[in-house]
Amino acid sequence: MRKVVIHGPGSYDRLKLEEHPDPSPGPGEILVDVEAAGVNYADCIVRMGLYESAKKYVGWPITPGFEVAGKVAALGPNTEGPAPGAPVFAVTRFGGYGSRVCVPAHQVFPLPKGFSVAEAAGFPAVFLTAYHALFDLANVRPGMNVLVHSAAGGVGSALVELGKIAGCRVIGVVGASHKVAVARKLGADAVIDKSVEPLWAVAERLAPEGYDVALDANGVETLGQSYRHLAPSGKLVVYGFHTMMPRKGGRPNWIKLAVDWLRTPRYNPLDLTNDNKSVLAFNLSYLFHREDLLREYMTKLLGWIDEGRITPPPVTTFPAERVADAHRALEGGGTVGKLALTF
Repeated sequence: MRKVVIHGPGSYDRLKLEEHPDPSPGPGEILVDVEAAGVNYADCIVRMGLYESAKKYVGWPITPGFEVAGKVAALGPNTEGPAPGAPVFAVTRFGGYGSRVCVPAHQVFPLPKGFSVAEAAGFPAVFLTAYHALFDLANVRPGMNVLVHSAAGGVGSALVELGKIAGCRVIGVVGASHKVAVARKLGADAVIDKSVEPLWAVAERLAPEGYDVALDANGVETLGQSYRHLAPSGKLVVYGFHTMMPRKGGRPNWIKLAVDWLRTPRYNPLDLTNDNKSVLAFNLSYLFHREDLLREYMTKLLGWIDEGRITPPPVTTFPAERVADAHRALEGGGTVGKLALTF
């Protein structure tokens, strides 16, 4: 089998496509012949050596990747699941950038109706993230004003779609004009193009009473204002810090990281109480022990796919040999939807 291995932190040259022996599924595992693997911004952070759960659960060397799609190759002993040859997609806690991957059976699902293999590979990480943020943490209700940053990106696209399913009024924010139509097509009620208009002045005009929920993975660039523009009882949900990371070069700028860390807002419980606002944050990679949540979330998401309420994410594919180009494109900030590696 082939898999991408990172032997130590660094830039794109650390991504090595190597030949390794085929893995054998153990009890309760399914071996998947991977045709496509989703690429997420978290994978870039893993490569830089800054992803804490990667250090905790794997260390070096590491194969990144949280999601794959392909066909069942084999079932482990005493394992129930789809028959060999069945098209499936799966979630993984790292290890997804490989042509064959062993996955716990409860993390493997039939290929969604109407999805290509690449679209399925790009589905679970972003939609599980969006579902947890909106329905578990923010507890959204119909009619709420919801502000979604990076609304044409992977998680942002999923947040827009799920926000509309929840009956919310969704305001999307994008960083380039070519992304406006993408966010509108996903269902955003209004889109703010911060490359040509003042983000917060327009955000205030669109929701003078403030936002019930703001979903922010930008970090220091927008966290403070996202909090300030919350309505009474509003919730700021944080799931990343992308603006602290480099747009090119593939290596963290340690001086910028330090300055941004110092500039990152700190939320005092007394202030939160007096402001009548909440700040919530999470990292999906720490939730893999919650089989109940995975089952609940995927049941809902797959049901909405069957009903035609969720559409496949736009996906740009790269052959596995071009994994460095995929990371470079994702970090550059110009991509729309999801990226996937093909094997």
